[in-house]
Amino acid sequence: MLTPHTVNGIDGSELKSFVERIERMDEDVANLQSDRRDVYTEAKLRGFDPAILKKIVRIRKRDKNELDEEKSLMEIYQRALGMEAYVDA
Repeated sequence: MLTPHTVNGIDGSELKSFVERIERMDEDVANLQSDRRDVYTEAKLRGFDPAILKKIVRIRKRDKNELDEEKSLMEIYQRALGMEAYVDA
């Protein structure tokens, strides 16, 4: 195993500590992503649509005022394109 050194004022031990923490976090993130996939798979097996669930999760993260503004603009654009049947759909 390599022993960290101080080079050009850089403390190799401190640097190694940061790198190892980042590596552990990367592993944690990978595990969480796998867990999330498992939840979507379970939901699908229970009859829920994963694509819709993902959209709902994205919407719940957003600010209500931004969502209201987006909805208003969507309705205006749809009406301008003659897509009234899609408004409130």
